[in-house]
Amino acid sequence: MPSIPVLDSTLHYEDSGSGTPFVFLHGNPGSSHTWRHVLPRVGEGRLLAPDLVGMGRSGKPDLPYRFADHARYLDAWFDALGLDQVVLVGHDWGGALAFDRAARHPDRVAGLAFLETFVKPLDRDDLTPQARARFERLRTPGVGEELALDQDQLVRQAFTGGVLTPVAEEDLAVYLAPYPTRDSRRPLLAWARQMPVGGEPAELVARIEAYDAWLATSASVPKLLLTFEGSPTLLIGEELAGWCATHIASLETVACGTAGHHAPEDRPEEIAAALSAWADQHGLRAAPATRPAA
Repeated sequence: MPSIPVLDSTLHYEDSGSGTPFVFLHGNPGSSHTWRHVLPRVGEGRLLAPDLVGMGRSGKPDLPYRFADHARYLDAWFDALGLDQVVLVGHDWGGALAFDRAARHPDRVAGLAFLETFVKPLDRDDLTPQARARFERLRTPGVGEELALDQDQLVRQAFTGGVLTPVAEEDLAVYLAPYPTRDSRRPLLAWARQMPVGGEPAELVARIEAYDAWLATSASVPKLLLTFEGSPTLLIGEELAGWCATHIASLETVACGTAGHHAPEDRPEEIAAALSAWADQHGLRAAPATRPAA
Protein backbone atom coordinates (compact mmCIF):
# COMPACT_ATOMS: atom_id res chain seq x y z
CA MET A 1 0.00 0.00 0.00
CA PRO A 2 1.22 3.53 -0.75
CA SER A 3 2.96 6.22 1.24
CA ILE A 4 2.97 9.83 0.12
CA PRO A 5 5.20 12.80 1.02
CA VAL A 6 3.35 15.08 3.44
CA LEU A 7 4.99 18.27 4.74
CA ASP A 8 8.36 17.14 6.13
CA SER A 9 7.41 13.47 6.45
CA THR A 10 5.32 10.71 4.84
CA LEU A 11 1.89 9.26 5.51
CA HIS A 12 1.13 5.62 4.78
CA TYR A 13 -2.42 4.75 3.79
CA GLU A 14 -4.59 1.89 2.61
CA ASP A 15 -6.38 2.62 -0.67
CA SER A 16 -8.85 0.37 -2.50
CA GLY A 17 -11.90 0.66 -4.72
CA SER A 18 -13.09 3.68 -6.68
CA GLY A 19 -15.76 6.35 -6.57
CA THR A 20 -16.81 8.37 -3.55
CA PRO A 21 -13.92 8.58 -1.04
CA PHE A 22 -14.62 7.12 2.38
CA VAL A 23 -11.78 8.06 4.75
CA PHE A 24 -11.37 5.94 7.89
CA LEU A 25 -9.41 7.61 10.71
CA HIS A 26 -8.02 5.52 13.54
CA GLY A 27 -7.29 6.47 17.15
CA ASN A 28 -4.70 5.80 19.84
CA PRO A 29 -2.76 3.48 19.84
CA GLY A 30 -4.13 2.05 16.58
CA SER A 31 -3.34 2.42 12.90
CA SER A 32 -5.01 1.69 9.59
CA HIS A 33 -4.83 -1.95 10.71
CA THR A 34 -7.83 -1.08 12.93
CA TRP A 35 -10.06 -1.14 9.85
CA ARG A 36 -8.80 -4.35 8.21
CA HIS A 37 -12.02 -6.30 8.86
CA VAL A 38 -14.34 -3.34 8.19
CA LEU A 39 -13.10 -2.08 4.81
CA PRO A 40 -13.77 -5.26 2.79
CA ARG A 41 -17.41 -5.23 3.93
CA VAL A 42 -18.35 -1.59 3.32
CA GLY A 43 -19.17 -1.97 -0.37
CA GLU A 44 -18.66 0.46 -3.23
CA GLY A 45 -16.44 3.50 -2.91
CA ARG A 46 -12.82 4.49 -2.72
CA LEU A 47 -11.85 3.31 0.75
CA LEU A 48 -8.87 5.06 2.32
CA ALA A 49 -7.36 4.58 5.76
CA PRO A 50 -4.26 6.62 6.62
CA ASP A 51 -1.86 6.02 9.48
CA LEU A 52 -1.70 9.24 11.48
CA VAL A 53 1.68 10.94 11.57
CA GLY A 54 4.02 9.21 14.01
CA MET A 55 1.84 6.10 14.03
CA GLY A 56 1.61 2.88 12.07
CA ARG A 57 3.84 2.94 8.99
CA SER A 58 3.78 6.73 8.64
CA GLY A 59 6.85 8.84 9.25
CA LYS A 60 7.87 9.92 12.73
CA PRO A 61 9.09 13.53 12.53
CA ASP A 62 10.25 15.44 15.61
CA LEU A 63 6.91 16.86 16.80
CA PRO A 64 5.08 17.36 20.09
CA TYR A 65 2.26 15.31 18.50
CA ARG A 66 -0.51 17.60 19.60
CA PHE A 67 -3.97 17.40 18.08
CA ALA A 68 -3.15 20.40 15.90
CA ASP A 69 -0.08 18.59 14.51
CA HIS A 70 -2.15 15.59 13.47
CA ALA A 71 -4.79 17.85 11.90
CA ARG A 72 -2.12 19.75 9.95
CA TYR A 73 -0.59 16.58 8.47
CA LEU A 74 -4.02 15.19 7.67
CA ASP A 75 -4.97 18.42 5.89
CA ALA A 76 -1.85 18.12 3.75
CA TRP A 77 -2.67 14.46 3.00
CA PHE A 78 -6.22 15.34 1.89
CA ASP A 79 -4.81 18.05 -0.37
CA ALA A 80 -2.06 15.84 -1.79
CA LEU A 81 -4.64 13.24 -2.84
CA GLY A 82 -7.16 15.84 -4.01
CA LEU A 83 -9.94 14.35 -1.89
CA ASP A 84 -13.25 16.19 -1.97
CA GLN A 85 -16.86 15.46 -0.95
CA VAL A 86 -15.54 12.84 1.45
CA VAL A 87 -17.41 10.57 3.83
CA LEU A 88 -15.42 10.66 7.07
CA VAL A 89 -15.45 7.70 9.48
CA GLY A 90 -13.63 8.13 12.79
CA HIS A 91 -12.88 6.08 15.89
CA ASP A 92 -11.38 7.43 19.12
CA TRP A 93 -9.10 10.39 18.24
CA GLY A 94 -9.86 9.69 14.59
CA GLY A 95 -13.45 10.73 15.30
CA ALA A 96 -12.33 13.99 16.88
CA LEU A 97 -10.04 14.67 13.91
CA ALA A 98 -12.97 13.95 11.58
CA PHE A 99 -15.21 16.40 13.46
CA ASP A 100 -12.47 19.04 13.38
CA ARG A 101 -11.79 18.52 9.68
CA ALA A 102 -15.50 18.75 8.83
CA ALA A 103 -16.00 21.91 10.88
CA ARG A 104 -13.07 23.65 9.18
CA HIS A 105 -13.84 22.36 5.65
CA PRO A 106 -17.62 21.88 5.57
CA ASP A 107 -17.81 22.23 1.80
CA ARG A 108 -15.59 19.15 1.36
CA VAL A 109 -17.58 16.73 3.54
CA ALA A 110 -20.50 14.63 2.29
CA GLY A 111 -21.16 12.60 5.44
CA LEU A 112 -19.74 11.82 8.87
CA ALA A 113 -19.83 8.57 10.87
CA PHE A 114 -18.23 8.07 14.26
CA LEU A 115 -17.81 5.67 17.14
CA GLU A 116 -16.19 5.75 20.57
CA THR A 117 -14.79 9.26 20.25
CA PHE A 118 -14.68 12.64 21.98
CA VAL A 119 -17.96 14.35 21.19
CA LYS A 120 -17.55 17.05 23.87
CA PRO A 121 -15.14 18.18 26.59
CA LEU A 122 -15.27 15.93 29.64
CA ASP A 123 -15.43 16.47 33.37
CA ARG A 124 -13.52 14.13 35.65
CA ASP A 125 -16.86 12.78 36.84
CA ASP A 126 -17.57 11.62 33.28
CA LEU A 127 -14.80 9.03 33.63
CA THR A 128 -15.14 5.77 35.50
CA PRO A 129 -12.96 5.62 38.65
CA GLN A 130 -10.65 3.20 36.83
CA ALA A 131 -10.35 5.42 33.76
CA ARG A 132 -9.86 8.55 35.90
CA ALA A 133 -7.05 6.95 37.89
CA ARG A 134 -5.31 5.76 34.72
CA PHE A 135 -5.67 9.16 33.07
CA GLU A 136 -4.23 10.95 36.10
CA ARG A 137 -1.24 8.60 36.19
CA LEU A 138 -0.52 9.19 32.51
CA ARG A 139 -0.74 12.96 32.91
CA THR A 140 1.63 12.96 35.93
CA PRO A 141 5.18 13.96 34.90
CA GLY A 142 7.55 11.04 35.26
CA VAL A 143 4.82 8.52 35.97
CA GLY A 144 3.32 8.86 32.49
CA GLU A 145 6.73 8.46 30.87
CA GLU A 146 7.38 5.31 32.87
CA LEU A 147 4.01 3.81 31.92
CA ALA A 148 3.89 4.80 28.26
CA LEU A 149 7.49 5.25 27.09
CA ASP A 150 9.56 2.80 29.10
CA GLN A 151 7.25 -0.09 28.23
CA ASP A 152 4.74 -1.02 25.54
CA GLN A 153 1.76 -1.47 27.83
CA LEU A 154 -0.42 1.20 26.19
CA VAL A 155 -0.61 -0.91 23.04
CA ARG A 156 -0.87 -4.24 24.81
CA GLN A 157 -3.62 -3.06 27.16
CA ALA A 158 -5.62 -1.50 24.34
CA PHE A 159 -5.84 -4.70 22.32
CA THR A 160 -6.18 -7.14 25.20
CA GLY A 161 -8.23 -5.13 27.74
CA GLY A 162 -9.91 -2.53 25.50
CA VAL A 163 -11.64 -5.28 23.53
CA LEU A 164 -13.98 -8.07 24.56
CA THR A 165 -11.78 -10.64 22.84
CA PRO A 166 -8.01 -10.07 22.80
CA VAL A 167 -6.64 -9.73 19.27
CA ALA A 168 -4.64 -12.56 17.75
CA GLU A 169 -0.91 -12.54 18.42
CA GLU A 170 -0.12 -11.74 14.79
CA ASP A 171 -2.38 -8.67 14.91
CA LEU A 172 -0.93 -7.54 18.23
CA ALA A 173 2.51 -7.79 16.61
CA VAL A 174 1.35 -5.45 13.82
CA TYR A 175 0.12 -2.91 16.37
CA LEU A 176 3.36 -3.16 18.37
CA ALA A 177 5.76 -3.00 15.41
CA PRO A 178 5.83 0.82 15.02
CA TYR A 179 6.85 1.31 18.67
CA PRO A 180 10.04 -0.65 19.43
CA THR A 181 11.78 2.17 21.34
CA ARG A 182 11.07 4.77 23.97
CA ASP A 183 11.23 7.64 21.48
CA SER A 184 8.92 5.90 19.00
CA ARG A 185 6.19 5.76 21.66
CA ARG A 186 6.03 9.53 22.20
CA PRO A 187 2.92 9.96 20.01
CA LEU A 188 1.03 7.48 22.19
CA LEU A 189 1.76 9.34 25.40
CA ALA A 190 0.98 12.67 23.74
CA TRP A 191 -2.47 11.40 22.76
CA ALA A 192 -3.13 9.97 26.22
CA ARG A 193 -2.28 13.30 27.85
CA GLN A 194 -4.59 15.25 25.52
CA MET A 195 -7.84 13.74 26.74
CA PRO A 196 -10.09 16.83 27.08
CA VAL A 197 -10.79 16.56 30.81
CA GLY A 198 -11.39 19.39 33.26
CA GLY A 199 -10.90 22.15 30.67
CA GLU A 200 -7.41 20.99 29.68
CA PRO A 201 -5.66 21.19 27.30
CA ALA A 202 -7.31 24.56 26.72
CA GLU A 203 -6.41 24.87 23.03
CA LEU A 204 -7.92 21.47 22.29
CA VAL A 205 -11.07 22.17 24.33
CA ALA A 206 -11.53 25.30 22.20
CA ARG A 207 -11.30 23.21 19.02
CA ILE A 208 -13.82 20.73 20.42
CA GLU A 209 -16.22 23.54 21.27
CA ALA A 210 -15.81 24.84 17.71
CA TYR A 211 -16.63 21.50 16.14
CA ASP A 212 -19.51 21.00 18.56
CA ALA A 213 -20.99 24.25 17.24
CA TRP A 214 -20.69 22.91 13.69
CA LEU A 215 -22.15 19.52 14.63
CA ALA A 216 -25.17 21.28 16.14
CA THR A 217 -25.95 23.34 13.05
CA SER A 218 -24.81 21.31 10.01
CA ALA A 219 -28.22 19.85 9.16
CA SER A 220 -27.27 19.30 5.51
CA VAL A 221 -24.57 16.74 6.40
CA PRO A 222 -25.88 13.28 7.40
CA LYS A 223 -24.23 11.83 10.48
CA LEU A 224 -24.11 8.36 11.99
CA LEU A 225 -23.27 7.36 15.56
CA LEU A 226 -22.44 3.70 16.16
CA THR A 227 -22.99 2.65 19.78
CA PHE A 228 -22.00 -0.40 21.79
CA GLU A 229 -22.61 -1.92 25.20
CA GLY A 230 -21.17 -4.44 27.59
CA SER A 231 -17.77 -3.01 28.50
CA PRO A 232 -16.50 -0.57 31.17
CA THR A 233 -13.94 0.71 28.62
CA LEU A 234 -16.59 2.35 26.42
CA LEU A 235 -16.45 6.13 25.94
CA ILE A 236 -19.98 6.62 24.60
CA GLY A 237 -22.58 5.04 26.82
CA GLU A 238 -26.31 5.61 26.99
CA GLU A 239 -26.05 9.05 28.60
CA LEU A 240 -23.54 10.43 26.11
CA ALA A 241 -25.43 8.90 23.19
CA GLY A 242 -28.46 10.83 24.44
CA TRP A 243 -26.40 14.01 24.49
CA CYS A 244 -25.43 13.37 20.88
CA ALA A 245 -29.06 12.87 19.88
CA THR A 246 -30.02 16.29 21.23
CA HIS A 247 -26.89 18.24 20.24
CA ILE A 248 -25.91 16.89 16.80
CA ALA A 249 -27.95 17.80 13.73
CA SER A 250 -29.11 15.14 11.26
CA LEU A 251 -27.87 12.31 13.46
CA GLU A 252 -28.89 8.67 13.25
CA THR A 253 -27.81 6.18 15.89
CA VAL A 254 -27.32 2.46 15.29
CA ALA A 255 -26.62 0.01 18.11
CA CYS A 256 -23.99 -2.50 17.01
CA GLY A 257 -23.94 -4.93 19.94
CA THR A 258 -21.42 -5.65 22.65
CA ALA A 259 -17.86 -4.42 22.28
CA GLY A 260 -14.93 -2.83 24.04
CA HIS A 261 -13.64 0.65 23.27
CA HIS A 262 -11.70 -0.68 20.27
CA ALA A 263 -14.96 -1.82 18.73
CA PRO A 264 -13.69 -2.41 15.16
CA GLU A 265 -11.88 -5.42 16.61
CA ASP A 266 -15.03 -6.83 18.24
CA ARG A 267 -17.80 -5.82 15.79
CA PRO A 268 -16.37 -5.23 12.29
CA GLU A 269 -19.29 -6.86 10.47
CA GLU A 270 -21.91 -4.84 12.34
CA ILE A 271 -19.96 -1.60 11.86
CA ALA A 272 -19.57 -2.19 8.14
CA ALA A 273 -23.24 -3.15 7.71
CA ALA A 274 -24.44 -0.03 9.51
CA LEU A 275 -22.10 2.20 7.48
CA SER A 276 -23.14 0.59 4.21
CA ALA A 277 -26.88 0.89 4.89
CA TRP A 278 -26.53 4.52 6.02
CA ALA A 279 -24.43 5.45 2.99
CA ASP A 280 -26.98 3.89 0.65
CA GLN A 281 -29.91 5.51 2.43
CA HIS A 282 -28.41 8.98 1.96
CA GLY A 283 -27.02 8.43 -1.55
CA LEU A 284 -23.50 9.05 -0.32
CA ARG A 285 -21.90 6.73 -2.83
CA ALA A 286 -23.10 9.08 -5.56
CA ALA A 287 -21.14 12.06 -4.21
CA PRO A 288 -18.44 13.48 -6.53
CA ALA A 289 -15.37 11.28 -6.25
CA THR A 290 -12.37 13.63 -6.26
CA ARG A 291 -11.06 16.92 -7.46
CA PRO A 292 -7.76 17.16 -9.36
CA ALA A 293 -4.75 16.38 -7.19
CA ALA A 294 -2.83 19.39 -5.91
